Amino acid sequence: MQQDLDIDLPARATIAAAPLPDGRLALRRAYDAVRQRSAVLTEALTAEDQGLQSMPDCSPTKWHLAHTSWFFETLVLRPHAAGYREHDPRLRVLFNSYYEALGPRHPRPQRGLLSRPTLEEVWQYRRHVDAGVQRLLEAADDATLARVVPTLTLGLHHEQQHQELILTDIKHAFSLNPLAPVYRAPDGPTAAPAPALRWLRGPEGRVEIGHDGDGFAFDNESPRHAVLLAPYEIASRPVHCGEYFEFIRDGGYRRPALWLSDGWACVQAEGWSAPAYWRLEDGGAEAGELFTLHGWRPIDPAEPVCHLSYYEAAAYAEWAGARLPSEFEWEAARVAAGAPLALVDDGPPRVHPAAGRDGGQGAWRQAGEIWEWTRSAYAPYPGFRPLQGEASEYNGKFMVNQMVLRGGSCASPPGHLRPSYRNFFPPAARWQFSGLRLARDPA
Repeated sequence: MQQDLDIDLPARATIAAAPLPDGRLALRRAYDAVRQRSAVLTEALTAEDQGLQSMPDCSPTKWHLAHTSWFFETLVLRPHAAGYREHDPRLRVLFNSYYEALGPRHPRPQRGLLSRPTLEEVWQYRRHVDAGVQRLLEAADDATLARVVPTLTLGLHHEQQHQELILTDIKHAFSLNPLAPVYRAPDGPTAAPAPALRWLRGPEGRVEIGHDGDGFAFDNESPRHAVLLAPYEIASRPVHCGEYFEFIRDGGYRRPALWLSDGWACVQAEGWSAPAYWRLEDGGAEAGELFTLHGWRPIDPAEPVCHLSYYEAAAYAEWAGARLPSEFEWEAARVAAGAPLALVDDGPPRVHPAAGRDGGQGAWRQAGEIWEWTRSAYAPYPGFRPLQGEASEYNGKFMVNQMVLRGGSCASPPGHLRPSYRNFFPPAARWQFSGLRLARDPA
């Protein structure tokens, strides 16, 4: 069972004292590490912060903490832990997200109205679930544990997804506060200059796409299959803020010919004139500042631009005389580059893309700084089969009206990403760390 885990453990991970065989010990280490990272992300937040819901797409921090516990209780402990007693059966409804087969749910737009349970009661719930999982790992027979491992591992990666949402959701909430709360003091200055843009020739012809079966993957990354790619080139790095400034200065938000029809309608309806969290001087002519989890700061022209919708990414690509890559072009080129997908470190979680952070990634630069929109609609791969059992609703039910993003962001937990990872959001979404990497057809 140890080979089923693909989770990098932070240095501060704790291990319970009871001796366990190696496989069970690895599971408990992984569980402790992921759960502790969630706690670390909340250390800078007050109880009031953790109850905020700033829009229907966001959730309060304490809801994320409770929902991830609900996942382990509902899909791991209740079916598999003999003698397990729920912490509070009423929480089944409050913290079910979208699992129709598991009963009724509290409406998503009303999660911010849940002043009860209190934050302390949510932490009591987490501790109750953690104790149940530890007892299960100690006491379950081998046959039961074999049934538990896939769902427990899915739950850990599920919580890592919510760790990213904790950061993006609180950033949106803080951005609406006139006091401009600071989640964490600013990092030090960028140590290296931003890399120049080069065009890389991607693999072409028959290419294998999808998860290769080594380690964990979500069901939407499979089955591995062949696609046929025409010749293409892809940028060596994402688009930077300085380059996006040029698009704004050239009237990019005022030129309907650059935009998809739905995108132009969105620009008009929402009054967009720049990426989310940007505040421009002189109507965007020269300079400005942006809101970050470090507070307001001047826009760094060398940083990857982020908090773009798919519509903005596609409009910029049209303006630049290029296009967005398909998700298959992106994955094939990323695998061919052969460098680590994301930077892994043991420091505090990063909360903003860095300009010069490359980490020896060779020709493919600034991986894992921002999610990168592709031009691919989120759809099942040929032969796709959802997970079996109660987790079958995890991904497949969302395969409509969404676009695929690849790569991961500064807010993604270390070790959580791989080249086949498929993120997806509606085309108007901007609150995630989403930007773009250009592609083009060779002349």
